[in-house]
Amino acid sequence: MKSINRRKFLANTAAISAFTILKPTTVFGSKANSAIRLGIIGCGGRGTAVISNMVKHTSGQIIAMADLFDYQLEKAKPKFDQLNKENGGVSIDKSKMYQGSQAYQKLVNDSDVDAVLVSAPAYTHPTFLDAAVEAGKHVYCEKPAAPDVEGCKKVIQTGKKAMGKVSVAIGFQIRHASPYVEMAKRIRKGDIGEVVNVQLYYISSPVKKVQPVGNSYEEFMIRNHFHFRELSGGILLDQGIHMIDVCNWVMNEVPEDAIGNGNRKGEPDFGDTFTNYQSIYAYPDAMNASIHSTQFGAKFGDVCARFIGTKGIAEAHYSRGVYIEGENPWDSGVLRGQEPTPEQKAAGVFTSSLHDANSNKVKAFINSIETGELINEAESGANSTLSAILGRMSATSQKKTAWNEMYYSNQKYSLNLNLTQFDQ
Repeated sequence: MKSINRRKFLANTAAISAFTILKPTTVFGSKANSAIRLGIIGCGGRGTAVISNMVKHTSGQIIAMADLFDYQLEKAKPKFDQLNKENGGVSIDKSKMYQGSQAYQKLVNDSDVDAVLVSAPAYTHPTFLDAAVEAGKHVYCEKPAAPDVEGCKKVIQTGKKAMGKVSVAIGFQIRHASPYVEMAKRIRKGDIGEVVNVQLYYISSPVKKVQPVGNSYEEFMIRNHFHFRELSGGILLDQGIHMIDVCNWVMNEVPEDAIGNGNRKGEPDFGDTFTNYQSIYAYPDAMNASIHSTQFGAKFGDVCARFIGTKGIAEAHYSRGVYIEGENPWDSGVLRGQEPTPEQKAAGVFTSSLHDANSNKVKAFINSIETGELINEAESGANSTLSAILGRMSATSQKKTAWNEMYYSNQKYSLNLNLTQFDQ
């Protein structure tokens, strides 16, 4: 599919993702040297990890928090208060602990909040992101953009509303990992020649079952959202999407079609997500990419993006190095799967290719607010999410699926969750 629609879609993405320089009167100027006041929606593990990086590596301070469940708020508050304290801040006032089905709306409407982290389950992302932008807040939203096509389209529209007003970041932090950035630069300048094929894989261990506090099935679903496709999007949108995003980013393209397979073999006794996907994507100029994503087995495996070109091969692993072999060899210096020697430890050699990914990502977000050089990743984030949906749609339908067929399918998950039962 070499359609004008797809090409125009990519052109728009490039434009929207570019930095926007604001006039001095619209810059965060008067507060550039003071703490950015952060609010977090969704106080679980991932949200705590991201907000911790923001406080540790930027001027950010957590002043407000929101969650559907009261026990999540109570569990997270001491951690957030300690983070603030260690970085020159104060405890969160209890009046700014928002709980219940409308907690997100109360937080984004809090006039003291400058920027919002959306780290609730994926089904909330389009609504929460849009509410924050409508309230004039800068937003860092975790990936994926949404579990379904219509949600991604809403994120794209929200991104357009945000242009020139607030920053919107989507949580694809690998684009900020120094080894990956350098590898992408070398591939684009031709160090491995013409890219012929890309091999992607994300081999993960299972996500454990979470026992909820109450007896509500809705609570069980939300606390175990990774096992429900309409809540999380499934493993291809939660994990495999990182490698799909790396491919889209390096190639500056989205796939034209996909043909996939997968099933629930080895699944737990609840939920409906697949435990494994295998999809082959056709990109422009006869370049094919394959993704193998699994979430079962005894232990976590490897995560890799391998670009095979006419002059060499570029490989990027989470924990086995990032390097190029061929006519123009290069190595990032990240250890390739072995334990560091005492000398290497003393020299600060890294064993993880993502050693600076999270810190660089949050620094870029907060810096965009402080300088007024706003970023907007809404459409590029939706692009990669739609690419993952394309592979999922092909695998679940058991047939080859074109980008336009997926994009204009109007796929929308219907959620019948009674969330008001958690209001206090």
